[in-house]
Amino acid sequence: MRPRADSMKTILILIVLLILAAVGGLFYLGQKSSDGAPPGLVEGRLAACPSSPNCVSSEASTTTSQVVEPLPLASWSRIPSVITDLGGTVTRQDRDYIAAEFTSSLFRFTDDVEFRRAGDAVHVRSASRVGHSDMGANRERVESLREALDGG
Repeated sequence: MRPRADSMKTILILIVLLILAAVGGLFYLGQKSSDGAPPGLVEGRLAACPSSPNCVSSEASTTTSQVVEPLPLASWSRIPSVITDLGGTVTRQDRDYIAAEFTSSLFRFTDDVEFRRAGDAVHVRSASRVGHSDMGANRERVESLREALDGG
């Protein structure tokens, strides 16, 4: 009976160590993501999304699975205050470009949200700085911004 108890104890210790390593890795990635900046405009447009599913954009060249609708042009002046209301921080604001950061509460992952004022709409891009998947967080953020702007 003793060998079985010892092997169960070993398995339990290994599971705890794996969980601690995973949590430590997530905290490390969260810290790493705070050292960065949004890509900014590239040839007058928001940067293209990478192939990973942690980015959404309204720019025309965006892959179908990453497309979101642009925001109404009339919402431009309210974007900075809505960002702040939703817990983000505006990091840059120019005549036709706004950049903001949102940081998750648990692991402190930083995501960039950018806006470009175009002739008839406001294009938006929301992307994680690190990792591969964001479990839909950037798409949800854009939709939360859209709802807050529609209500204002």
